[in-house]
Amino acid sequence: MSKTTVIAFANNKGGSGKTTTCSNIGCALALMGKKVLLIDGDMQLNLTISFFDEEKAYEYAKGEKNIYRAVKDERDLTDYIVESGIEGLDIVPSTSLMSSIEFDLFAKWQRESVLKKCLERVRAKGYYDYILIDSPPTLGGWVMNVMCASDYVVIPVEASPWGLFGLANMFDFCNQAKTIAPKLEVLGIAVTKADERKKYFKQTMEILGSMEGARLFENYIRVDSAVEWAQDNSQPVVTFKKNSRSAKEYIELTVSQNLLMENFS
Repeated sequence: MSKTTVIAFANNKGGSGKTTTCSNIGCALALMGKKVLLIDGDMQLNLTISFFDEEKAYEYAKGEKNIYRAVKDERDLTDYIVESGIEGLDIVPSTSLMSSIEFDLFAKWQRESVLKKCLERVRAKGYYDYILIDSPPTLGGWVMNVMCASDYVVIPVEASPWGLFGLANMFDFCNQAKTIAPKLEVLGIAVTKADERKKYFKQTMEILGSMEGARLFENYIRVDSAVEWAQDNSQPVVTFKKNSRSAKEYIELTVSQNLLMENFS
């Protein structure tokens, strides 16, 4: 029985590349022979439609097999897992009903730990090497649940003039989560949508590199139209266009930044 590592992908700033990073790292891990479970925690369903066409995604959203049903009823997540179509990679889909999850959590006992409890049996079985959770671009009770259920947090940041906006709030939120889940660690900052020709790219990297206590991944993801084409075809770019620049960069990011966890300390 292997130890299951849970990684949250979070940023309160929309457009950070959070979902794209989560889906592609999850897929990259599966291609490396790891067993991976993805959890779509965002009402926008973007992680879900990274693997299913809209018709299938909405079928899950309107049905019973989605994250909202599990969390609302505080059920074991095992019964809400579906196959993604990629070997070794499963997913718990999302639904627009997640728009009311904050209200549903408010009246629950130990409301910050509901998702953690839902994951207990899945983790205990040790079937999955990794569970990756895509959180919504907000800071609230649901994202606190995601943090408290995780071992590590990856913070994707867009390399743009507005990409750093609110990042300090994100780190403050992580520190708040650590008062409930002391073992939670920020694994690092993953820079996305980088354009090396732009002056602000260099500025972004310098600012992030100088942030005290923040680990900046050396590998970053450059702007690549292949990502958009992959999204349009409901696939991660690492399977849609394996030889594209972004696919190779996501593979490199997964390997070189110790997202496999063997050497993380």
